[in-house]
Amino acid sequence: MAISSNLPLRHELKFFISQGQYYLLSHALDRVLDRDPNGDENNEYHIRSLYFDTVYNDALFEKLAGVQDRNKYRIRIYNFSDKVIKMECKTKYGSLISKRSISIPRDLCDQLIAGDPAGLENTSSGILNDVYREMTVNLLRPAVIVDYVREAYLHPAEEVRITFDKQLRSGLHATDMFNPHVATVPPFEHGEMILEVKYNHSLPPYIRDILNTYCPNAVQSAISKYVWCRRFEELDPDN
Repeated sequence: MAISSNLPLRHELKFFISQGQYYLLSHALDRVLDRDPNGDENNEYHIRSLYFDTVYNDALFEKLAGVQDRNKYRIRIYNFSDKVIKMECKTKYGSLISKRSISIPRDLCDQLIAGDPAGLENTSSGILNDVYREMTVNLLRPAVIVDYVREAYLHPAEEVRITFDKQLRSGLHATDMFNPHVATVPPFEHGEMILEVKYNHSLPPYIRDILNTYCPNAVQSAISKYVWCRRFEELDPDN
Protein backbone atom coordinates (compact mmCIF):
# COMPACT_ATOMS: atom_id res chain seq x y z
CA MET A 1 0.00 0.00 0.00
CA ALA A 2 1.25 3.49 -0.83
CA ILE A 3 2.19 5.65 2.18
CA SER A 4 2.34 9.43 2.02
CA SER A 5 4.97 11.15 4.15
CA ASN A 6 3.07 14.48 3.94
CA LEU A 7 0.59 13.65 6.69
CA PRO A 8 0.02 15.38 10.05
CA LEU A 9 1.63 12.94 12.47
CA ARG A 10 0.88 12.29 16.16
CA HIS A 11 2.21 10.18 18.98
CA GLU A 12 0.06 7.27 20.12
CA LEU A 13 0.96 5.26 23.23
CA LYS A 14 -0.98 2.13 24.18
CA PHE A 15 -1.08 0.15 27.43
CA PHE A 16 -2.99 -2.74 28.96
CA ILE A 17 -4.24 -1.65 32.39
CA SER A 18 -6.13 -3.28 35.24
CA GLN A 19 -9.58 -2.36 36.52
CA GLY A 20 -7.98 -0.82 39.61
CA GLN A 21 -5.64 1.34 37.54
CA TYR A 22 -8.54 2.41 35.35
CA TYR A 23 -10.66 3.41 38.34
CA LEU A 24 -7.96 5.58 39.91
CA LEU A 25 -6.67 7.12 36.68
CA SER A 26 -10.10 7.92 35.21
CA HIS A 27 -11.14 9.71 38.40
CA ALA A 28 -7.90 11.71 38.41
CA LEU A 29 -8.27 12.70 34.74
CA ASP A 30 -11.91 13.64 35.24
CA ARG A 31 -10.79 16.32 37.70
CA VAL A 32 -8.31 18.04 35.37
CA LEU A 33 -9.27 17.28 31.75
CA ASP A 34 -12.39 17.83 29.65
CA ARG A 35 -14.80 15.01 28.96
CA ASP A 36 -15.47 14.00 25.37
CA PRO A 37 -18.57 15.94 24.24
CA ASN A 38 -19.77 12.82 22.42
CA GLY A 39 -20.02 10.81 25.63
CA ASP A 40 -23.18 10.04 27.58
CA GLU A 41 -23.78 10.77 31.26
CA ASN A 42 -21.03 8.25 32.06
CA ASN A 43 -18.67 9.81 29.49
CA GLU A 44 -18.98 6.71 27.28
CA TYR A 45 -20.02 5.91 23.74
CA HIS A 46 -20.00 2.77 21.62
CA ILE A 47 -17.68 2.44 18.63
CA ARG A 48 -18.09 -0.10 15.86
CA SER A 49 -15.49 -0.33 13.11
CA LEU A 50 -15.57 -2.57 10.08
CA TYR A 51 -11.95 -3.09 9.09
CA PHE A 52 -10.94 -3.87 5.53
CA ASP A 53 -7.96 -5.86 4.29
CA THR A 54 -6.57 -7.00 0.98
CA VAL A 55 -6.96 -10.44 -0.55
CA TYR A 56 -3.49 -11.18 0.89
CA ASN A 57 -4.35 -9.81 4.37
CA ASP A 58 -1.58 -7.24 4.04
CA ALA A 59 -2.74 -5.07 6.96
CA LEU A 60 -2.82 -8.07 9.29
CA PHE A 61 0.49 -9.63 8.34
CA GLU A 62 2.35 -6.31 8.09
CA LYS A 63 1.29 -5.53 11.65
CA LEU A 64 2.34 -8.97 12.89
CA ALA A 65 5.69 -8.61 11.09
CA GLY A 66 6.32 -5.18 12.61
CA VAL A 67 6.41 -3.33 9.28
CA GLN A 68 7.04 0.33 10.15
CA ASP A 69 5.01 2.08 7.44
CA ARG A 70 1.52 0.72 6.81
CA ASN A 71 -2.16 1.61 6.29
CA LYS A 72 -5.41 0.28 7.74
CA TYR A 73 -8.80 1.11 6.21
CA ARG A 74 -12.04 1.03 8.15
CA ILE A 75 -15.61 2.30 8.24
CA ARG A 76 -16.61 3.59 11.67
CA ILE A 77 -19.99 4.32 13.27
CA TYR A 78 -21.09 5.35 16.74
CA ASN A 79 -23.81 3.86 18.96
CA PHE A 80 -24.99 1.65 16.04
CA SER A 81 -26.33 4.74 14.22
CA ASP A 82 -25.95 5.63 10.54
CA LYS A 83 -26.21 9.38 11.25
CA VAL A 84 -22.41 9.68 11.19
CA ILE A 85 -20.46 7.21 9.03
CA LYS A 86 -16.72 7.70 8.64
CA MET A 87 -14.45 6.15 6.03
CA GLU A 88 -11.01 6.26 7.58
CA CYS A 89 -7.43 5.36 6.82
CA LYS A 90 -5.08 5.06 9.78
CA THR A 91 -1.43 5.30 8.80
CA LYS A 92 1.52 4.11 10.84
CA TYR A 93 4.65 6.02 9.84
CA GLY A 94 7.62 4.85 11.87
CA SER A 95 6.73 5.46 15.52
CA LEU A 96 4.03 8.03 14.67
CA ILE A 97 0.44 7.77 13.44
CA SER A 98 -1.93 9.78 11.29
CA LYS A 99 -5.61 9.40 10.46
CA ARG A 100 -7.52 10.60 7.43
CA SER A 101 -11.30 10.59 7.69
CA ILE A 102 -14.27 11.54 5.54
CA SER A 103 -18.00 11.30 6.20
CA ILE A 104 -19.83 9.11 3.70
CA PRO A 105 -23.57 8.49 3.10
CA ARG A 106 -25.24 5.20 3.95
CA ASP A 107 -25.63 4.16 0.31
CA LEU A 108 -21.90 4.53 -0.36
CA CYS A 109 -21.15 2.70 2.87
CA ASP A 110 -23.32 -0.24 1.79
CA GLN A 111 -21.67 -0.19 -1.63
CA LEU A 112 -18.16 -0.39 -0.16
CA ILE A 113 -19.15 -3.15 2.25
CA ALA A 114 -20.33 -5.09 -0.82
CA GLY A 115 -16.86 -4.60 -2.31
CA ASP A 116 -18.04 -2.28 -5.09
CA PRO A 117 -15.87 0.83 -5.70
CA ALA A 118 -17.80 1.96 -8.79
CA GLY A 119 -17.92 5.73 -9.14
CA LEU A 120 -14.97 6.43 -6.88
CA GLU A 121 -12.61 6.65 -9.83
CA ASN A 122 -13.79 10.24 -10.33
CA THR A 123 -13.79 11.32 -6.69
CA SER A 124 -11.92 14.41 -5.52
CA SER A 125 -11.35 12.83 -2.10
CA GLY A 126 -7.84 11.54 -1.56
CA ILE A 127 -8.89 8.80 0.84
CA LEU A 128 -11.76 7.59 -1.36
CA ASN A 129 -9.40 7.61 -4.33
CA ASP A 130 -7.06 5.38 -2.32
CA VAL A 131 -9.96 3.09 -1.41
CA TYR A 132 -10.83 2.80 -5.11
CA ARG A 133 -7.22 1.88 -5.94
CA GLU A 134 -6.97 -0.69 -3.14
CA MET A 135 -10.32 -2.28 -4.02
CA THR A 136 -9.49 -2.59 -7.71
CA VAL A 137 -5.79 -3.48 -7.47
CA ASN A 138 -5.48 -5.37 -4.18
CA LEU A 139 -9.11 -6.51 -3.72
CA LEU A 140 -9.61 -4.62 -0.46
CA ARG A 141 -12.66 -6.12 1.24
CA PRO A 142 -14.34 -6.20 4.69
CA ALA A 143 -12.38 -8.33 7.17
CA VAL A 144 -13.82 -8.03 10.68
CA ILE A 145 -16.14 -5.98 12.90
CA VAL A 146 -14.48 -4.49 15.98
CA ASP A 147 -16.72 -3.31 18.84
CA TYR A 148 -15.85 -1.52 22.07
CA VAL A 149 -16.97 1.15 24.53
CA ARG A 150 -14.80 4.26 24.76
CA GLU A 151 -14.33 6.75 27.58
CA ALA A 152 -12.27 9.79 26.58
CA TYR A 153 -10.64 12.83 28.18
CA LEU A 154 -9.30 15.81 26.27
CA HIS A 155 -6.98 18.77 26.69
CA PRO A 156 -6.36 21.49 24.07
CA ALA A 157 -2.61 21.67 24.77
CA GLU A 158 -0.92 19.43 22.18
CA GLU A 159 -4.42 18.12 21.36
CA VAL A 160 -4.06 15.53 24.11
CA ARG A 161 -6.61 12.73 23.96
CA ILE A 162 -6.62 9.98 26.58
CA THR A 163 -9.03 7.10 26.09
CA PHE A 164 -10.06 3.95 27.91
CA ASP A 165 -11.34 1.28 25.52
CA LYS A 166 -13.44 -1.39 27.22
CA GLN A 167 -15.50 -4.46 26.37
CA LEU A 168 -13.64 -5.24 23.15
CA ARG A 169 -15.54 -7.75 21.00
CA SER A 170 -14.98 -9.31 17.59
CA GLY A 171 -17.74 -9.68 15.00
CA LEU A 172 -15.81 -12.56 13.37
CA HIS A 173 -16.96 -12.82 9.72
CA ALA A 174 -20.05 -10.58 9.97
CA THR A 175 -20.26 -7.41 7.85
CA ASP A 176 -23.73 -6.13 8.84
CA MET A 177 -22.26 -3.30 10.86
CA PHE A 178 -25.56 -1.49 11.51
CA ASN A 179 -27.13 -4.54 13.15
CA PRO A 180 -26.76 -4.18 16.96
CA HIS A 181 -27.57 -7.88 17.34
CA VAL A 182 -24.62 -9.19 15.33
CA ALA A 183 -23.02 -12.05 17.25
CA THR A 184 -19.72 -10.94 18.80
CA VAL A 185 -17.17 -12.59 21.06
CA PRO A 186 -14.50 -11.13 23.37
CA PRO A 187 -10.93 -11.73 22.13
CA PHE A 188 -9.48 -11.16 25.60
CA GLU A 189 -9.70 -13.89 28.22
CA HIS A 190 -9.73 -11.61 31.26
CA GLY A 191 -11.58 -8.50 30.08
CA GLU A 192 -8.41 -6.47 29.60
CA MET A 193 -8.77 -2.71 29.17
CA ILE A 194 -6.72 -0.57 26.77
CA LEU A 195 -5.38 2.87 27.68
CA GLU A 196 -4.42 5.06 24.73
CA VAL A 197 -2.59 8.40 24.98
CA LYS A 198 -2.43 10.58 21.87
CA TYR A 199 -0.73 13.97 21.46
CA ASN A 200 1.02 16.07 18.82
CA HIS A 201 4.63 16.77 19.81
CA SER A 202 5.09 16.48 23.57
CA LEU A 203 2.88 15.36 26.43
CA PRO A 204 2.34 18.14 29.02
CA PRO A 205 4.44 17.25 32.11
CA TYR A 206 1.55 17.36 34.59
CA ILE A 207 -0.43 14.87 32.50
CA ARG A 208 2.61 12.60 32.28
CA ASP A 209 2.94 12.86 36.08
CA ILE A 210 -0.69 11.76 36.52
CA LEU A 211 -0.16 8.75 34.26
CA ASN A 212 3.03 7.79 36.10
CA THR A 213 1.33 8.18 39.48
CA TYR A 214 -1.71 6.01 38.80
CA CYS A 215 -0.22 3.56 36.27
CA PRO A 216 3.44 3.37 37.33
CA ASN A 217 3.94 -0.19 36.12
CA ALA A 218 1.98 0.00 32.87
CA VAL A 219 4.15 -1.21 29.99
CA GLN A 220 3.73 0.36 26.58
CA SER A 221 2.58 -2.22 24.04
CA ALA A 222 1.88 -2.29 20.30
CA ILE A 223 -1.77 -3.25 20.82
CA SER A 224 -3.93 -3.69 17.73
CA LYS A 225 -7.66 -4.18 18.27
CA TYR A 226 -7.87 -5.27 14.64
CA VAL A 227 -5.32 -8.06 15.10
CA TRP A 228 -6.85 -9.21 18.38
CA CYS A 229 -10.30 -9.40 16.77
CA ARG A 230 -8.97 -11.66 14.02
CA ARG A 231 -7.28 -14.09 16.41
CA PHE A 232 -9.99 -16.72 15.86
CA GLU A 233 -9.11 -17.17 12.17
CA GLU A 234 -6.65 -19.69 10.80
CA LEU A 235 -4.63 -17.69 8.29
CA ASP A 236 -1.60 -18.66 6.25
CA PRO A 237 0.69 -15.68 5.49
CA ASP A 238 2.19 -17.59 2.55
CA ASN A 239 -1.13 -18.39 0.90
